[in-house]
Amino acid sequence: MVSAIALPRLMRIGAGASALLPEVLGQLGLSRPFVVTDPFLAGSGRVESLIAGLRAAGLSAAVFSETVPDPTVASVEAALAALKAGDHDCVVGFGGGSPMDTAKAVAVLARFGGPMRAFKAPHLQDEAGLPIVAIPTTAGTGSEATRFTIVTDAATDEKMLCIGLAYLPVAALVDYELTLTKPRRLTADTGIDALTHAIEAYVSKRANPFSDGLALSAMRLIAPNLRRVWADAGDRRAREAMMIGATQAGIAFSNSSVALVHGMSRPIGAHFHVAHGLSNAMLLPAVTAFSAPAATARYADCARAMGVAEEGEADDRAVERLIAALRALNADLEVPGPRAYGIDAGRWSDLLPTMARQALASGSPANNPREPSAEEIEALYRAVWAG
Repeated sequence: MVSAIALPRLMRIGAGASALLPEVLGQLGLSRPFVVTDPFLAGSGRVESLIAGLRAAGLSAAVFSETVPDPTVASVEAALAALKAGDHDCVVGFGGGSPMDTAKAVAVLARFGGPMRAFKAPHLQDEAGLPIVAIPTTAGTGSEATRFTIVTDAATDEKMLCIGLAYLPVAALVDYELTLTKPRRLTADTGIDALTHAIEAYVSKRANPFSDGLALSAMRLIAPNLRRVWADAGDRRAREAMMIGATQAGIAFSNSSVALVHGMSRPIGAHFHVAHGLSNAMLLPAVTAFSAPAATARYADCARAMGVAEEGEADDRAVERLIAALRALNADLEVPGPRAYGIDAGRWSDLLPTMARQALASGSPANNPREPSAEEIEALYRAVWAG
């Protein structure tokens, strides 16, 4: 079997990598960047530092800083209007998953026009829009190295998954120093998001030898360091490991796929505005327990890579340890279930058929080792609610 692998053309990884933006743009023959970021980064001085580096290199840039968590069609259209007001030859996504996803959507719409719904899966958008450069400020989404973006249609409360090489950044600047000041909740949620990417990439039906190596490496980096960065935001060695692990996990799932956790997570985010990493965390132990009987050896490999099972331990026992470890991780990182988060019980119950239908429509559950029915997805949602 031939595996189709796609990666950013350039990657710069390490402390201070974000300062290399002018150099990287020059290597790519780009000079008129449109920077997409969020209000927090704009107010923190991080954006000004980035722009100052561009100015010093003789480059001018426009900044759009009004992205929103879980980008919507309206927020993407606002960014697109700002881009069209200038003359730009590339889009720079600077921030967490939301600014990077917004940048990706804008880069495609700038060339091809809308509506955004026309680009949702199963549509495949390989023909490129404007070049995308990604600078992540969280260790989680891996969006700096993936061929996906997600935009919410507020009219239908649907998180639209958009797929294709057009969304793959041409360059990624992975600078762990940008994560040193991130708060605990964001650190935990993005970290579990990255861990979920690695696990799902490895157990996916579309896994391949290339993605396997990166997924296992990501688990080895993330699992022992997630509690460390939760306890000490300034732990540089742990922050670096988390950042590299998140990028490796992003490359892994971009070249295989995510599975049931992500399929079920997106509707929770769309309907109840739960952060993506947090909704993944809510689901991961229960979905792992549901899926593991169909891929015991693969999940056992995950347990060993994470250091929660011994190399010689039987697969069944290793899987038991993995599920227990995921539950313990949620407890240690204070991950609330849907009920503790404050979601209304009646609305949760009423939306179960819709959420199950949307999860299946995303295509991700079809990549799961154990492919669920709509009824089984509803049952999993109920189990997660019950805790």
